[in-house]
Amino acid sequence: MRDELTRRLHRWRATALPIVQAGLAAGLSWLVATSVVGHARPFFAPIAAVVCLGVSLGQRLRRVVELVVGVAVGVGVGDVLIALIGSGPWQIALVVALAMSAAVLLDGGAVIALQSGSSAVLVATLLPPSAGGGLDRMVDALVGGLVGLAVAALLPANPLTVAHRQGKVVFGELTAALRGMATAVAERDTVAAAGVLARLRGSQAALDEYTTALRTGGEIAAIAPIRWRRRDELGRYQATAAPIDYALRNTRVLARRALAGLRDGERMPDNLPEVLRQYAGAVDLLRAELARGDEPIGARAAVRDASAVATTHQLGGEGFSTRVVLAQVRSVAVDLLQATGLNRAEAAESLPPLTRKDGNGTGGGAKAGAAAVGDAAGPGAGRPDDAGPSEAGPEPGEGGAAQ
Repeated sequence: MRDELTRRLHRWRATALPIVQAGLAAGLSWLVATSVVGHARPFFAPIAAVVCLGVSLGQRLRRVVELVVGVAVGVGVGDVLIALIGSGPWQIALVVALAMSAAVLLDGGAVIALQSGSSAVLVATLLPPSAGGGLDRMVDALVGGLVGLAVAALLPANPLTVAHRQGKVVFGELTAALRGMATAVAERDTVAAAGVLARLRGSQAALDEYTTALRTGGEIAAIAPIRWRRRDELGRYQATAAPIDYALRNTRVLARRALAGLRDGERMPDNLPEVLRQYAGAVDLLRAELARGDEPIGARAAVRDASAVATTHQLGGEGFSTRVVLAQVRSVAVDLLQATGLNRAEAAESLPPLTRKDGNGTGGGAKAGAAAVGDAAGPGAGRPDDAGPSEAGPEPGEGGAAQ
């Protein structure tokens, strides 16, 4: 019972500020609509403020526009039809259906459609056309939306708080996968490797929440003057979103090919587990540097050190899956270096040459050609879901993620 109560209190604390914002905006919007605009019953104003803010942050500017358009469509359709056909069960059904259909045809946003339907219901039941003009209701919705934005700007959340929290989850998924794969390869444990692969395939939800948190933080930093100084720190987080996504996908491909190699009895390079552990340590360091607001110079150096052995000579092998694993080790290095702020060209140049030349000016031969599969492709070319028979070769888009 105590643990459950603690969990619920933590959840409430995470949403306490949005709740306070919504309550304050609702009261202020009613005050503005009655005292300044002069409307007697401006109930659309507090509704608009609460819908605009909500208890979950994100896309507020768009919500205000959708809200006003939704109210306009719902009130307009409701006023016209109820004035012509009267009010009753079938009239309400028809008005709601037509109002929501009009909203979908105009934009397709969920807020517009729902607000159009709810506004039409209110017009058809509580406030028929004779009780007040549709224009007044649209003004009330606009007042509520603008007051909601003003409250969000003057009493903003810290845009880095959610980024820290969600970043910890996403980076944790990546480090757990890298360390788990290192252990599976070192112990030649196919069951553990399959477990790592399954966990990676379920990591998309955490990545989506991280992306949403960064988008929300960017919005707060844009509209709240007192949070403008956080833009640089938030920018470093935002720069990691796509590379970390690519790193997770390339790690997933690496895990799939490593699992296939283990099942086929291929000999994995002895230093591969250590490389993966060093990558995991670099990701931990990246998260710590971002949390402190520092430029991730240490993480960048750690990735470069770890990738120093990512060559055909040191990580190559005779088996097909082993050669693809080498390609993915290099891909993950490029992704992580981009997450530290390098562009793709700089990240690729930081890697050692794939092959070393021997006395005849050649080296690696067939090994290098196979291991470098996809070298010319761009980052993150791997499929969003690379599920498939682990014994098969790379399907279209898998090996293309290699650098």
